Amino acid sequence: MKDTACSCRQCLLNGQKMLEEAGIEEAGSDAWLLFSEAFHMSRAQYYMDMNRACDPEKRIQYENWLKLRAQRIPLQHITGHAPFMGYEFYVNEHVLTPRADTEVLVEKTFEAVKAIDGRNKNGDGWDRPVKILDMCTGSGCIAVSLACMAGEQGISCEIFAADLSEEALAVAARNNRELCQGQIRLVQSNLFEALPDTLEFDIIVSNPPYIKSEEIKGLMPEVRDHEPRMALDGKEDGLYFYRKLAEEGRHFLKPGGKMFLEIGYDQGVSVPEILGNSGYACCRVIRDLAGLDRVVTADRL
Repeated sequence: MKDTACSCRQCLLNGQKMLEEAGIEEAGSDAWLLFSEAFHMSRAQYYMDMNRACDPEKRIQYENWLKLRAQRIPLQHITGHAPFMGYEFYVNEHVLTPRADTEVLVEKTFEAVKAIDGRNKNGDGWDRPVKILDMCTGSGCIAVSLACMAGEQGISCEIFAADLSEEALAVAARNNRELCQGQIRLVQSNLFEALPDTLEFDIIVSNPPYIKSEEIKGLMPEVRDHEPRMALDGKEDGLYFYRKLAEEGRHFLKPGGKMFLEIGYDQGVSVPEILGNSGYACCRVIRDLAGLDRVVTADRL
């Protein structure tokens, strides 16, 4: 881009062209999102000011961000945040970017939270909190969203969130602090290893790594090259973590407790089979808005 002054409209068009030439599929929307972030400008403001000269310093920031996006750096890593369940989460290269597909997992889990809360309430005024474990928490988007939603509806919850990655837990800690006043207890753990044996949960929820190791090389560069492999790699058949969650999770689930797992589109048969073989009942597959298998839920006997 040239250093000469240009209008907001021309600046945005230049940005879109740059991303198109770099092969970015969503060049138009990405150029706008970066423009809006750099100039702190809404669509309405843009249409009012589109023919005015843009701020030179903000333009430099915008152009620097465009260069990063052209290198296939994920948009959310550039801006430092991502929307999820109506909240804005801090993200960086140490965590998976929260995705809309995972909102189905949170919505179905929260339905169970509300049902358990209703059963817990009794006439003497004592309200036992719903105990939840979010395994492989990453950015904390699942645990934090559940805490925020429960707080908005006056539901008492005790939520633990575990992850092996120290860097991911630092991201989760920031989201925990900024979005839900530090309500969640974060635990660094290789799956269940660091959790006290005495813990029992009403619900275990997880979006574990589930991509086959050999398939990772075929992912989009934004994912393959810039998101943590340990959060993607489900080992040889993509099912390693489901086996561990099913086997070890039984010890930490109360009788009648519920397991909610996000799955890949082609795992709607294999994951329920794993849960069924591990002694779970009422296995059910839930589809996302695109009609793809997305969530498996099951009850501990």
